[in-house]
Amino acid sequence: MITLRPAAARGRTDLSWLDSRHSFSFAEYRDPAHMGFRSLRVINDDRITPGAGFPTHPHRDMEIVTYVVDGALEHADSMGNGSVIRAGEVQRMTAGTGVTHSEFNHFRDAPARFLQIWILPDRQGIAPSYEQRAFPVESRRGGWRLLAAREGGADAIMVHQDLRLYGAVLSDGEGVARAIAPGRHGWVQVVTGAGVVNGVDVAEGDGVSLSDEAEARVEAGPGGMEALLFDLA
Repeated sequence: MITLRPAAARGRTDLSWLDSRHSFSFAEYRDPAHMGFRSLRVINDDRITPGAGFPTHPHRDMEIVTYVVDGALEHADSMGNGSVIRAGEVQRMTAGTGVTHSEFNHFRDAPARFLQIWILPDRQGIAPSYEQRAFPVESRRGGWRLLAAREGGADAIMVHQDLRLYGAVLSDGEGVARAIAPGRHGWVQVVTGAGVVNGVDVAEGDGVSLSDEAEARVEAGPGGMEALLFDLA
């Protein structure tokens, strides 16, 4: 089964400093039909004006993955981490038993865009932890590059869930496919560009859920496409 989640149908938070589009219910946006997909709980497509951001606030019992599309974010948290997350980098913060953090646009003269992804962990009460890694565009060009997995390791950040996250940057007309094992599910999120996912036309911001499908097939349209693929239990 293939289900399109059109970008235009997402929820929205529109503030003077923040334009956020919600694939799933979040904050004041509530839609019982879109509460998440498998262990995916939140995909927010956030755009922040120069110098603005989220002041210190708490989280717990959630895996928070940040994928920076344009610009850079300043991060600080109660674990003592302070960093700048730049385009092409991925950050994972395990909130676990409780953590506070802040995120601000690092630049005072350019906006920032990032996807903030919340994943339900496989258990509660995990000790908070932090990880950040760069994935150069060259490593994602023309094929699926593993970005996050439960086993983590030298090539991907670690998440506390049976999930594998891939990223790809495709040129005009370029296609890529990845098998989905029986009993597993896929979610493709179009970050930029447009194309086709398993025969369905997609554009920037669209999401496509895949259940009982043998593979995820993505083909870029004119101008290319950047996409994420979640392989989910």
